[in-house]
Amino acid sequence: MTDPDADADAETEPDADARRASVAASAARAGADVAAASFRTDLEVEYKDGKTDVVTQIDRAAQRRVIEEIEAAFPDEPIVGEEADALKAVPESGSAWIVDPIDGTNNYVNGIRAFGTAVAAVRDGEPIGAATVCPALGDAYRVGPTGAFRNGEPLSVSEVDDPEAGTVCPTYWWDHDERDQYATASRAVVERFGDMRRFGCAQLELAMVAAGALEGTMTNLRANPWDTVAGVAMVRAAGGTVTDLEGERWRHDSEGLVASNGALHADVLAATREIDAALE
Repeated sequence: MTDPDADADAETEPDADARRASVAASAARAGADVAAASFRTDLEVEYKDGKTDVVTQIDRAAQRRVIEEIEAAFPDEPIVGEEADALKAVPESGSAWIVDPIDGTNNYVNGIRAFGTAVAAVRDGEPIGAATVCPALGDAYRVGPTGAFRNGEPLSVSEVDDPEAGTVCPTYWWDHDERDQYATASRAVVERFGDMRRFGCAQLELAMVAAGALEGTMTNLRANPWDTVAGVAMVRAAGGTVTDLEGERWRHDSEGLVASNGALHADVLAATREIDAALE
């Protein structure tokens, strides 16, 4: 006798996870193609919450294109996204999608290549497949049941275990009334590590940790899920560590984000904790 629940059960097994990872990759590529088509053209820029919080019609068009790809495969699942009327909070249970049509919009509008489209598929708040496509850099990062990859090549975090040989990136954005925190973060990094970078695109920065180009990236702030979830999945799949400020496993609603190659995690975490300590 055939089990009537067999097909439903199969949808939560590895084959379904692989399909979601594939859709995340194709949706991210579709959105990135929209962004790439208007890169370094005359863009109409709008401002959201501040002088550096910008958005363009291309952000909205890229998000619509990503959503079209997702809905063609999974029409009934909620979508969390940065722009327009998409949800802003990740559901605690069930399947959902998280979209950032252009992460690094400030870079995008200024003709800087460090931007990308990020898409993550999650179940019960945990990523099961994700992709970040950076078209102007020619790099496509993806993660799924078989690991994390850049342009088809497996990713692995760096093996650097000496802080003075490591490079760390303060990520996310401290607003103009929080520049003391920005300054503290920068000082904590340059005093502990060999060098500091900042790229203005959190998903790319996380992908670079996964690829071994950075030893860590950090912030004491609560980051938006569309800026982080895809990249966090990549770091973990590549052998790295991602925690909150307490050193506990990071989730989309955690306070602070500390991602590293694992070997230097205690050092990156200590540097991140200095930010809040300076405010006391």
